[in-house]
Amino acid sequence: MARRHRLIRVGPSAVWDVLADGHRYAEWVVGTAQSEPARGKWPHKDAAIRFEVRLGPLRLTNETVVRRCEEGVCLELEAHAGVLGTARIAIELRPWGDHCLVIVDEHPLQGAGGRLHNVGFDALIQLRHRTMLARLARLCEDPARDAAHPAPARAAVPGVQGAGHA
Repeated sequence: MARRHRLIRVGPSAVWDVLADGHRYAEWVVGTAQSEPARGKWPHKDAAIRFEVRLGPLRLTNETVVRRCEEGVCLELEAHAGVLGTARIAIELRPWGDHCLVIVDEHPLQGAGGRLHNVGFDALIQLRHRTMLARLARLCEDPARDAAHPAPARAAVPGVQGAGHA
């Protein structure tokens, strides 16, 4: 299990606004070239994002599904990576003074990633998380981000816990 954290110098709501925008997924997730909502209302439970991974001339299309969402607090995702299998990625937001402590916890669930999972694999995930959290911090801490990407509209969804972003 690879677990990493980073203090981002904005409040949790600013970090959540980036996480809750399915169109911005590729801006902070390492290895993702582009993303778009595939179904449901991101980041509500069972919503999905389709993303593309580019490996030289190859273009692989994969999907990430929301398994748990508690608005402004946590987002648990299941990333599907074809033959590599699936992985659980949990992102937790904790208020830390005027800032946000972001904790990412990832581990493989099924497929080759699950069978090959070891300490070395965790070390690679740690490196990926370091870069991913740095990207997320840049997006959240950049004051110009709000002008370029307004926060997603909030919409209440009856009966859906953690709902609030469309």
